[in-house]
Amino acid sequence: MVRHPGPPVTGGVAVLRRLVRWCLAPLPEPPTALRRGPMRAGVFRSRLRSARLTSQLGVALGVVFGSCFVTGLLSHLIQHPPGWFWWPAQPVGLYRFTQGLHVATGLASVPLLGAKLWSVYPHLFSWPPARSVAHAAERAGTGLLVGAALFLLVSGVLNVARWYAPMPFFFTAGHYWAAWLSVGGLLVHIGVHLPAVRAALARPTSESRPDGLNRRTLLGGVAAASGLITLTTVGQTFRPLTGVAVLAPRRPDVGPQGLPVNRTADGAGVRAAALDPAYRLLVVGPGRSVSLDLAALNRLPQYTAELPIACVEGWSATGTWTGVRLGDLVALVGADPRRSSALVESLQVGGRYRACTVPPEHVGDPLSLVALRLGGEPLHLDHGYPARLIAPNRPGVLQTKWISRITVPGSP
Repeated sequence: MVRHPGPPVTGGVAVLRRLVRWCLAPLPEPPTALRRGPMRAGVFRSRLRSARLTSQLGVALGVVFGSCFVTGLLSHLIQHPPGWFWWPAQPVGLYRFTQGLHVATGLASVPLLGAKLWSVYPHLFSWPPARSVAHAAERAGTGLLVGAALFLLVSGVLNVARWYAPMPFFFTAGHYWAAWLSVGGLLVHIGVHLPAVRAALARPTSESRPDGLNRRTLLGGVAAASGLITLTTVGQTFRPLTGVAVLAPRRPDVGPQGLPVNRTADGAGVRAAALDPAYRLLVVGPGRSVSLDLAALNRLPQYTAELPIACVEGWSATGTWTGVRLGDLVALVGADPRRSSALVESLQVGGRYRACTVPPEHVGDPLSLVALRLGGEPLHLDHGYPARLIAPNRPGVLQTKWISRITVPGSP
């Protein structure tokens, strides 16, 4: 039987095939004279480096980094909620847990990433630097992944330490977009190297150095370093470990009235307005508005709740707050607190978090308060005197201090 060739491949398919062949075609090898320094053959002699070690470190880093990404994404959505997002008011400590886990896993990633980079360090100087256009693109993608991961960890540590001078950008936005860049690069990296990883994990080795070091010892040391970092920092949100949190930048029991403060009244520029005897809280609703001085607020029914302040920097602390229910104030102006959101504004005249929107599930929760007292005493000025928002399961940056106005949507 005589086979006749099929119709010639033309158009877009032909172009795509030529493009693939071009990407996979070998590139000319650079002159040997350029192969110097770390690119010389035999420079990296450690027997501890292997595909199996790199794969084991990659799996551990993927689990820890994945947890950090998911909890960080959740925190971003809570602070900047899109229309489809919903976050409950209960349980009251859920955000405290997720954000504490975010910071803990981020810090635990530091030694893991360092060890992972050490294990693949020789590959950064492989010869030739690029075997083909496709190989060059893969290496560029790996470099982008490494750069994004280092950016995330360094900027995250600076944020935990509240040292923003080296970051000429808004931390939250930079951290968020770098996280997506890093995760995208990680998924591509996994897709490319998954067969090699599976093969490496399937063949265990037991090579040792004359001094007794082996891969198991190295992995144990990295795990111990990650565990030690976690143990000595997580106490800033997990009170039973506060005593050993020697590396934590904040102690949850140090500050006015036994709670930490990030932004003081002087730093916010509200001291005079907060202490002004003419202070009024304006509540504006769809049908009416009311203006309440501090005495009028204290005459309204008072409620007490134990709620944490959970900061995006990883620390949290519980306080006993007393004040007026936010839902009661919303009801005063003719709105249904179970169906209404509320815009809560501060005496601050500027700042990214001078105002926040409280969704209906928080407005209608009986634990959401416009707090007037902390621990049975009037609020300290730095904690938001004369009145501040404290609601369950919300980041500290959304617990607006020095409240001046509450507006229910649909109001004039």
